[in-house]
Amino acid sequence: MPKYFAFLRAINVGGHTVKMDYLRSLFAGLGFSNVETFIASGNVIFDSSSKSTGSLEKKIETALKKSLGYEVITFVRSLKELAEIAAYQSFAPKDMNAADHSVFVGFMADSPSAAANRKLLALATKDDDFHLNGREVYWLRRTKFSDSTIYGVQLAKALGMPATLRNLNTIKRLASKYC
Repeated sequence: MPKYFAFLRAINVGGHTVKMDYLRSLFAGLGFSNVETFIASGNVIFDSSSKSTGSLEKKIETALKKSLGYEVITFVRSLKELAEIAAYQSFAPKDMNAADHSVFVGFMADSPSAAANRKLLALATKDDDFHLNGREVYWLRRTKFSDSTIYGVQLAKALGMPATLRNLNTIKRLASKYC
């Protein structure tokens, strides 16, 4: 059975606290098997016979809204997609591997338009750089994330759609464990 990764937006941020054992039980209740969570930030790994990440996203979003009482935008990726995201070289290796730099991956439902790409690239500063690849945006931070003048709402506005961010190290750890 295919393995999938759900990246949930608005889990354990902004006053919305969800225990991981409860989240796992919700996913198991949807008929998914081998359900696991990875760190308490809305990363759920599960097996499903479904072949459509889009239908999985809708099924999960509907169940989470009903259970939690608020919208949880969900981004599902397959095992193959996760491996590709983890391996993708979005920036020069010297930038990606510098001790004081961080790379974040923003998951989106669709590829942004060319106009959205231009708006995103216009956000770049000496400390922040961006790169789009399909349904993911890669964000290079050359200083601490907390020092950035860019924030998630700005990013979503430039993209014209919601996104959820994960540190690339988290994605690589997931890929190393499952791929």
